[in-house]
Amino acid sequence: MIKVRDLTKAQLVNLNGAPHRMESLHVQNPSARGGSSLYKMRFRNLITQNKTDVVYKGEDQLEEVSVDTIDVQFAYQSGDMYAFMDNETYEQYELPQAEIENILPYLIPDMEGIRALIKDGHVLTLLMPDVVELEIIGCDPSMKGASATSRTKPATLSTGLIVQVPEYLAPGEVIRVDTRSDEFLGRK
Repeated sequence: MIKVRDLTKAQLVNLNGAPHRMESLHVQNPSARGGSSLYKMRFRNLITQNKTDVVYKGEDQLEEVSVDTIDVQFAYQSGDMYAFMDNETYEQYELPQAEIENILPYLIPDMEGIRALIKDGHVLTLLMPDVVELEIIGCDPSMKGASATSRTKPATLSTGLIVQVPEYLAPGEVIRVDTRSDEFLGRK
């Protein structure tokens, strides 16, 4: 058991009998004396991918979930199944498309840096790197003489993800994208 005030972001806990990962935390300190701090948290269910918002006091306790974390590489896709290979043992894990919908906009062939959370031989979820490099395959033409201003335009990337990019970028350029917020971070 771990106290709520000691939880860290991305820590795994058991909520309602299912493993959840903390995604965000906001601490609200009361202005009245004697009031206890409230911890507003957002958790994501690792099995269903649903979000859950909860509020706890700092002294409340939650059950930690122990899982194995391994580094995997995206190996191949066969129909609706996606295969990932353990980088150390070369064991393969196949996951249906429905279980990994949230990472598909960032997934490219032979991608490394993916971590799999495994419990009892079953992959609970895949954690993508915070930053991925993707190629722009379509966007409005760049304007001649456009400066590096804050004006943006939508760009379609090689995986189908659409992000806002500066207007001077053109198809064929490789950019860095934040997988947590879908934001453009810069050119490669």
